Amino acid sequence: MPDISIKYLGLDLKSPVIAGSCSLTNSIDHLKAIEKAGAGAVVLKSVFEEEIYLEYAHEFDKLGPMDNNLEFLDYYDLEIKKENLKHYLQLITDAKAQLSIPVIASINCVTSQEWGFFAKKIEAAGADALELNLFISPSDLSQSSQDNEGTYFDIITRVTQKISIPVSVKISPYFSNLGGMIRDISFSGVKGIVLFNRFYSPDIDIDREYIHGANVLSHEADYLLPLRWVAVMSNRVNCDLASSTGVHQWETAVKMILAGCQAVQVASALYEKGFGFIEEINLQLAAWMTAHNYETINNFRGKLSQENSINPAEFDRVQFMKNFGEYKSGQ
Repeated sequence: MPDISIKYLGLDLKSPVIAGSCSLTNSIDHLKAIEKAGAGAVVLKSVFEEEIYLEYAHEFDKLGPMDNNLEFLDYYDLEIKKENLKHYLQLITDAKAQLSIPVIASINCVTSQEWGFFAKKIEAAGADALELNLFISPSDLSQSSQDNEGTYFDIITRVTQKISIPVSVKISPYFSNLGGMIRDISFSGVKGIVLFNRFYSPDIDIDREYIHGANVLSHEADYLLPLRWVAVMSNRVNCDLASSTGVHQWETAVKMILAGCQAVQVASALYEKGFGFIEEINLQLAAWMTAHNYETINNFRGKLSQENSINPAEFDRVQFMKNFGEYKSGQ
């Protein structure tokens, strides 16, 4: 029987399959079921600073300009956030007490100065690692790309200087120089980078003429973007790489590891297929390894990265002309 255990963020995982942050990772019963299905680790549902703020936005509106209400801001910082965080911190504590697999916390803040506050509390609650779900919206035209990118490094520095548990960063593909950004983040003190986070996407109903949310879950073909960038950046970064988005088949998990991933996060497929999907990946991965005479994950991880590929130019190809020229209807 091949060994599918790995190391990720310096942690020992019995499987490269990680249950990604979602509402399914927000209860102890679900977490136990995820562990029983064979997950190597679990990322708890993110705690959002923005949600905490919005919950009390009406109080801010009553008080007028914040410059004149420093006392309420102090109350917000010390009491409101503390109360909302209490439930999340308790989830971490309970998960650590009842699970044997690593528990990775996840935070999503909208202001750079708050990250250290959240991170310190989460470390004290017992989390094995912390995943920063980072996205600075590029829609603010008053901010340059350098301003936005600088915020990422400011946040990372604030967190890594505050805590000693391993930190990973989950980022989007929305950078003018994505490869350079991934490389630079990997040398910033983090232990891992997750490619990529998934966002709310607005859509338009043309009959009723209003804006509504598009599909929340990912699709099978969504794995192609992270696959490319994992393959391109494998062996060019100073930390672990994990993939996220679009892992709906066990074969996709194998592809991600061949491209260079240490770990693969699944979330949408758990809603569609149940927690048994994790067990399916583990069993099929082991069977595939046996068929290809691989004893460990490291025997084939990164074998088809751009650096190791026979035809590395395939990962740089951006034009469809050759493909369309050879494509026939009905294929």
